[in-house]
Amino acid sequence: MPLARGIAAVMIDLDGTLLDTAPDIAAAAERMLAKLDLPARRPEEIRDFIGKGIPNLVRRCLPDDAGDARAAALQSEALALFQEFYFEESGRRTAVYPGVLEGLERFRDMRLRLACVTNKVARYTVPLLERMGMTAYFELVVSGDTLERKKPDPMQLAHICAAFSLAPSAALMIGDSANDVLAARAAGCPVLCVSYGYTEGGDVHDLPCDAIVDSLSEAANILKITWS
Repeated sequence: MPLARGIAAVMIDLDGTLLDTAPDIAAAAERMLAKLDLPARRPEEIRDFIGKGIPNLVRRCLPDDAGDARAAALQSEALALFQEFYFEESGRRTAVYPGVLEGLERFRDMRLRLACVTNKVARYTVPLLERMGMTAYFELVVSGDTLERKKPDPMQLAHICAAFSLAPSAALMIGDSANDVLAARAAGCPVLCVSYGYTEGGDVHDLPCDAIVDSLSEAANILKITWS
């Protein structure tokens, strides 16, 4: 994997890459649907809705047989409820994926600069990283509302490269979804995908990434071996 030569920073997605947040998202969605007296969704369905932001997830949870005016009003009410419930649920069931802490420690030992880049807004991102004991690993956290645009737009990744004074080729993106790959490709950054995570029902092997790893610790091994 020659692309690893010269890597000086690693940018890492949050949901589905660092943390398994789907149980908390599903719990908030279930509460939202119950409050609106709407049919429940299976947790597996809700998991496949993760990836393009909360408004999109909420819209996909709602029935699609309402009229345009009713749908718009329902979407607005549902979004407000979900945001309230998710703020309460976030972190209750979330788990750190295997190999994540080991990988972060190894990245840090290799003196790589670390950034977390997510489409989740800062209101949820910062408290969640703090609750999971991960804040100290990241020099920079770029949330979904930090800038005007978010993944799959390359703006967040370009912002991190500029903040670190690095060429895009020196900043490795690690994620789990098409959003991560598209953002990295548009920014000119190398990109790895984890074999787990949230792919909106797709197959991670279909994504045009540079390689697929089973854990962040494996990604660290690849970088270390390439450098040695």
